[in-house]
Amino acid sequence: MYHLTRATVTLLAAGIAGLLIWLATQIGVSSNGDYWATYGLIAAAGLVMAFSQLLGGWTKWGWPRISISVFLWAFIPVAIVVLWIVVFHQPDGGLGRNHIRKWSDSIGIDNLVKDFGDYVGVLAFGLGLVFGFTFDTTGPIVRAPRETEPAAPSVAERTAPAPPREPPPDAPPE
Repeated sequence: MYHLTRATVTLLAAGIAGLLIWLATQIGVSSNGDYWATYGLIAAAGLVMAFSQLLGGWTKWGWPRISISVFLWAFIPVAIVVLWIVVFHQPDGGLGRNHIRKWSDSIGIDNLVKDFGDYVGVLAFGLGLVFGFTFDTTGPIVRAPRETEPAAPSVAERTAPAPPREPPPDAPPE
């Protein structure tokens, strides 16, 4: 897979993401289970697209790792907002929907959250994408060639008395 070009991997991922989104359209959103399965597949499509850039752009030839700062400062806030909106719009009560709706009304954001109702799929895709962005590759471990170190002085050189100091040329004679 390393020898595939970034364009090929991106095209392949777009096809897989499209398949996941098509599968999501076959499920529907009539019950809470269907709703979460549908938007879970759409979030997975976003994750696939992010991973395509990680794998297809594997120019550093390192191992994937998670970036804690991106996870904490980007993904966690995005996840809170997106999940708040997704839970708000689920079809049946349960899983906190009624609490989220009451809290949204209490803090005056219920109309704002309602406005996102038609875009829950976009938000789910974005959540998967942002989660995928928390991963990066590390560069390979490259060991610098060792330079030949100068030989250590011999015992005789270390114990020999220091040569006498000569006075500077412009100093008066003693």
